[in-house]
Amino acid sequence: MRVIKYTHSCVRLERDDLGVLVIDPGVWSEPDALRGADAVLVTHEHADHVDVLRLAGLGVPVYAPKEAVLPGIDTVEVSAGEEFLAAGYRITAHGGRHATIYGDLPDCANLGYVVEESLYHPGDSLHVPVVPVETLLVPLYAPWMRTSEAIDFVREVGPERAVGIHDAQINERGLASVNGWLGEEARAAYRWLPPGSRL
Repeated sequence: MRVIKYTHSCVRLERDDLGVLVIDPGVWSEPDALRGADAVLVTHEHADHVDVLRLAGLGVPVYAPKEAVLPGIDTVEVSAGEEFLAAGYRITAHGGRHATIYGDLPDCANLGYVVEESLYHPGDSLHVPVVPVETLLVPLYAPWMRTSEAIDFVREVGPERAVGIHDAQINERGLASVNGWLGEEARAAYRWLPPGSRL
């Protein structure tokens, strides 16, 4: 399975015997991420994870949490614990709620997706799935998390490798710092990929 990272939390999965699956194509991600897509997974309703205007006219199945508010998009509703196929890939949905920023806000649905019992995209959550994960896409920066939480998340999931995502709101100095800490402390093969790079 080829994994191509785009800006922020968007990744594109390609496999010769399956289709093209795109996860979280938000307003900051490159439109090219959706070229030839056969299906899209959306972890939650925030614009940095879903570009409603782009998806409205795409003409492919868009899978999203059942409770997500995505006006203008016909979605295939998904619930935590559900197993389904998207673009031929076997998917399981995990978690349920967005991480808290302050008080009880935001409070919206968020699903993490395990693809082909291999790759896990958690969206805006640090929910640990109850299945083994080979490749973990780990959020690097958000108003709802600290670097220590990212390190603990990688350690708790225990993947073979971790790749940084959710990084569009952090400058180069901050990114170098977070990548350094994860590289030293995560207890997994960690790397960060610039947009357009393949894993």
